Amino acid sequence: MTGPLHNPAVRGFASDNYAGAHPEIIEAVRAANGGHVVAYGEDEYTERLQDVIKAHFGPAAVAYPVFNGTGANVLSLQTLLPRWGAVICADTAHINTDENAAPERVAGIKLLPVATTDGKLTPELIDKEAWGWGDEHRAQPLAVSITQTTEVGTCYTPEEVQRIAEHVHSRGMKLHMDGARLANAAAHLGVPFKAFTADAGVDIVSFGGTKNGLLYGEAVIVLNSETGGGMKHLRKMDMQLASKMRFVSAQLIALLESDLWLRSAAHANEMASRLRRGVEAIDGVHVTRDTQSNGVFAALPPEAADIVRRSFRFYDWDRDSGEVRWMCSFDTTDEDVDGLVSAVRDAVAGVRSSLPLETAGRL
Repeated sequence: MTGPLHNPAVRGFASDNYAGAHPEIIEAVRAANGGHVVAYGEDEYTERLQDVIKAHFGPAAVAYPVFNGTGANVLSLQTLLPRWGAVICADTAHINTDENAAPERVAGIKLLPVATTDGKLTPELIDKEAWGWGDEHRAQPLAVSITQTTEVGTCYTPEEVQRIAEHVHSRGMKLHMDGARLANAAAHLGVPFKAFTADAGVDIVSFGGTKNGLLYGEAVIVLNSETGGGMKHLRKMDMQLASKMRFVSAQLIALLESDLWLRSAAHANEMASRLRRGVEAIDGVHVTRDTQSNGVFAALPPEAADIVRRSFRFYDWDRDSGEVRWMCSFDTTDEDVDGLVSAVRDAVAGVRSSLPLETAGRL
């Protein structure tokens, strides 16, 4: 093969997973290559990563590099719970909607989803499922999982996380944070990671790297010394122990030791803000949710969405209501955003012009 099999000029807004790897990440992998290095995490890169993680998450933090986000979430939840344990989560949570029952099938964990209006749990919502302790007929709610940022692009403040953590701990439960887009949350809030993780009382974090420019790789970060005692064994059992772990660790070091994580996440967030400003000015498009990270949710005629998809790939969020999701990445450009806005404007105008006047007026 002498060149890429794909067309590098193609751009899309379907997922931040579609983006390639950041050049600084590629360079970090290249620098870590060559020679023989001890496998399975007994290497200089994974050792260095521990210091980098402590700088961001506090002196008690311990990082366990893994392959992917599903593995990070399953591993995190499994180490928090006994076999009879259950996890309370938002009904939109990735662990509930997009991981093909991995928590249930791999970890044997019962999920207790709760409906939310904005993807965020509160102590009051948690209490809808936080009951039945001691009842052998009910899976025991012993952990809560929140997502930062949520699947609908909203962001927990440090105060909101702390309130949840205090409530969860007062009821004898542990708190997990799915941080697939943790960097986007920190960029939006303007605070360090530990402000809404360790300092707020979170016990364990699934830290995302792939959506912020890594080739592959995430990390489970144990923040509570009383949590994660079986992690060393569970990571292997869950098929998340990388033999050549130096390459995962080197990527995470490159992301976190400099400000690359912040530059990339802040840029993706800003592109989403630019996109929101563009589409909300279009007659017939309604932005449906707050834009607090790198995603924009909007409703437009399904016929128009299908026309736009001929040029830019993206996903329906709710086909019945016409709601779609557009995701921006570290490498999204002003031109990409403006091109999508122009395509949406033209498609909506074309659809509206083909409808009866009274129908077009309601769009």
